[in-house]
Amino acid sequence: MVVAQEPQLVQRWASVHKKIKMKNTVITNLSNSEKLAKKLSKKLSIPYFQTKLNNFPDGEIYLQFTKSVKNKHLIICQTFQPNPNQSLQQIIFAAKNAKELGVKKITLVAPYLGFMRQDKRFHAGENISANIMAELLSKYTDKLITIDPHLHRIRKMNWVFKNKAVALTSNPVIADYIQKNFKNEVIIGPDWESYQWAQRIAKRISVMSTVLRKVRLSSRKVESKMVNPIEIKNKNVIIVDDIISTGHTIMEAAKKAKKLKAKSITAICIHGLFVEGAIKKMKAKGVKQIICTNTIEKPQSKIDITSLLAEELKK
Repeated sequence: MVVAQEPQLVQRWASVHKKIKMKNTVITNLSNSEKLAKKLSKKLSIPYFQTKLNNFPDGEIYLQFTKSVKNKHLIICQTFQPNPNQSLQQIIFAAKNAKELGVKKITLVAPYLGFMRQDKRFHAGENISANIMAELLSKYTDKLITIDPHLHRIRKMNWVFKNKAVALTSNPVIADYIQKNFKNEVIIGPDWESYQWAQRIAKRISVMSTVLRKVRLSSRKVESKMVNPIEIKNKNVIIVDDIISTGHTIMEAAKKAKKLKAKSITAICIHGLFVEGAIKKMKAKGVKQIICTNTIEKPQSKIDITSLLAEELKK
């Protein structure tokens, strides 16, 4: 006879199992993601330690762990912005150092994973940055966790990563944020690639959405048109995209929203790079608020992805 277990007992067992699994786990960050690493430390009840980073007089990297990692599961929390080249170098040095010091397992939490956009040779002689980065991380880490990586020509993480690579989506936390902070809203994806965020987030909170596409009207005139027309007038328009770099794509979408007499325009992205004065330029074009997650730590990081990462780390 099979006896059904009480739900409370099952939950208690699962909780104890997770605590045992995290028992020999420590977390550190390198030059980026200090706040996020400390949040994960607190949420998972695991020790945090700071990795000492410096440069020798000639500019070469110096790295030292300030806590023993022998026989431990080491979580390295390091996003790829700012300074993506330096960020990757630090990860490789830290992971190799940990292996030499007898670490049991290395998990890299890279909320924003750089180098993914150069995923083919667009011009003769170029390197494919995504492949090189993936080869290095696969060699020196056992698991990679990231948030909404740029998967375009590379459709799946295991196409380039040989270690266990997990891509999470921030859609649930962005949807929750919009639902709590906006009313009478519609969601716009600024280009066809953004549909996977704009439409899916809109569906979660039951609001209207559309995606823009560029239509060439003449040799000199290009206009953005909605793939499926929706009412914009007097609505609070939220433009949702994965990455805001220079802000040009957002500005084009804001121009369309203004033309259609939107009540307000907000830009929300997952990864806020905000280069070349993007914030100032977007605001000058009528974008009232610019909000991002904390995959990259910015003043605009109002959407927290800590819970998403913590749940994956518990597995």
